[in-house]
Amino acid sequence: MVAREKLIETIKAAIIDYAKDEPSYGKVKIEKIFNDELGHYELMYAGWDGGMRLHGSVIHVDVMNDKAWIEYDGTQYGIARELIDRGIPREQIVLGFMPEEERRYSECAVN
Repeated sequence: MVAREKLIETIKAAIIDYAKDEPSYGKVKIEKIFNDELGHYELMYAGWDGGMRLHGSVIHVDVMNDKAWIEYDGTQYGIARELIDRGIPREQIVLGFMPEEERRYSECAVN
């Protein structure tokens, strides 16, 4: 298990790296949202693609009980895999976007 500080540092670094890849469509602003006090980390897109409004999370990870709770993952590679590749153990990652009864079939933590 990595320390909370290392977990947060790794989540932030992954989000910063994802934020470097701008969407290939529309006029989209990329927003990195980091709240260390509440353990909330998010990458959002906001803008326009032609006449269509774009607004929403690309990545949303909360740190609770020294685990990375992935609340939303709109990436192609997968933020869980990215965190694992960066040294975060699977037991410290919870796929919060999945129902609890289905998490036990993943290779990550259930809670």
